[in-house]
Amino acid sequence: MTLPLTGRHVAVLMGGLSAEREVSLTSGAACAEALERLGARVTRVDAGRDLAMVLAENRPDVCFNALHGAWGEDGCVQGVLETLAIPYTHSGVLASALAMDKAKAKAVLSAAGVQVPGGGLFNRYEVGRRHVLPPPYVVKPNAEGSSVGVFRVFEGANGPPAALLAPDWSFGDEVMVEPYVAGLELAVTVLDDRALTVTQIEARTGFYDYDAKYGEGGSTHILPAAIPEAIAERAKSQALLAHRALGCQGMTRSDFRYDDVNALLVLLEVNTQPGMTATSLAPEQAAHVGVGFDDLVLWITEDGHARGGGGGTAGRRQITGRFGG
Repeated sequence: MTLPLTGRHVAVLMGGLSAEREVSLTSGAACAEALERLGARVTRVDAGRDLAMVLAENRPDVCFNALHGAWGEDGCVQGVLETLAIPYTHSGVLASALAMDKAKAKAVLSAAGVQVPGGGLFNRYEVGRRHVLPPPYVVKPNAEGSSVGVFRVFEGANGPPAALLAPDWSFGDEVMVEPYVAGLELAVTVLDDRALTVTQIEARTGFYDYDAKYGEGGSTHILPAAIPEAIAERAKSQALLAHRALGCQGMTRSDFRYDDVNALLVLLEVNTQPGMTATSLAPEQAAHVGVGFDDLVLWITEDGHARGGGGGTAGRRQITGRFGG
């Protein structure tokens, strides 16, 4: 029997230079194993500053970009791949850069009709010295993912997080400060320009931080979310609108907060390269609608290869399962 990717050379980009390196290594390993089961010849690439040279030597047919965070997910690596004319998965240069920059993404999303939190962009030194918003509020780096460097400041707090003024702060001098939205943590995966379903996340510690996202037992996923159908449909339509407004391609995941007391739903951010680990939300949602992990990896890979990395839809594989029919 000929496997779907027999004869296809796929380079899986993993690791990278960001604070999300360890998660990326796990995502990349899972995807590489799936690609090998599908018949591909896989080259695992721990992406560093020599990435262009490594890829020029290996000349893969397509790159599966399993990098997370700065450099790998913000348009930089996408630019390298465009220059090398190597097809790649997920979104292109502009959409990747936009989605990673929280301030610019919020401006685009708000203009498109997506409800986002208020607040704004501040210098970390200013935020570290005084409350720039009345508590409760959230402080997060402007260009990081996986809840790295995120702090909640509650009512009655004596001052902002001291870590913002620490000499070893490594997440950039621009931070986003937003009003804290109480309620539920929700997520929606968009695949093939369709919103799959809504997951409700309950973190063991009450805060969906790095450990809750990736640690074993760190959070519980309720799938589908235990929310009114009208809210679920709104979350799905807002995720799809955000995906399109930013110009994203392939798979994305949108994260929301839902204040069930005031019926307020706000989109926090769009992830253009969602995690593919054992605890990741996107593969779990795909499985819920009938698309197994290997089929998901196959579709992402073939979608990127058909688009040539930059755009277009000719030759895209129809995804199987209940999702695509």
